[in-house]
Amino acid sequence: MYTVIGSPRTRAMRVYWMLEELGLDYEMNLAPPRSEEVRAINPTGKVPCLLVDDTPIYDSIAIMQFLADRHEQLTYPAGTIERAIQDSYTQFCVDEIEGALWMAAKNTFIHPEELRVPAIKPTAKHEFATAMQTLEDRLGDNEFVMGDKITVPDILLGHCANWAQGAKFELPKGKVGDYFTSLLDRPALQRAREKTGY
Repeated sequence: MYTVIGSPRTRAMRVYWMLEELGLDYEMNLAPPRSEEVRAINPTGKVPCLLVDDTPIYDSIAIMQFLADRHEQLTYPAGTIERAIQDSYTQFCVDEIEGALWMAAKNTFIHPEELRVPAIKPTAKHEFATAMQTLEDRLGDNEFVMGDKITVPDILLGHCANWAQGAKFELPKGKVGDYFTSLLDRPALQRAREKTGY
């Protein structure tokens, strides 16, 4: 049994979605970030945390890839060319897409008000739009980033698309828009939303 710690309004939702895609049982602790409860497990106060036999694993990407590797689903084996390409999509998502969303979020409600730079939001939206064009080029005619098989970066990209909608970033039309729609309509995500109440 796994225990996921983190509010579904955070990156923890990726982990709930991942566990539903894998068809695994898990327990939930919907504690918010930086709460005393979370700091008792992760000194940074960040979520998600995954408890595995009382051992905590931090960071949504590390958790997702651990689960995929451990259960040999939603991933290609380490050391293969396919895995290297898969990992490049993961890194692209974190660097180019999530980076823009996080920059906007930090300057909207994360940083103390006196440290926020609202004028950076158009730059973040520009970076996001540029990344969307890159994603279109890389996606080609594939159903998922790796072809016809959903993998870890697809869940990350789907989560970022949902984040972007909430942050009023413009999502692309066409094949990338259709790709995001298909991800956000997945039954596993709907189950995760129902279970977490988000």
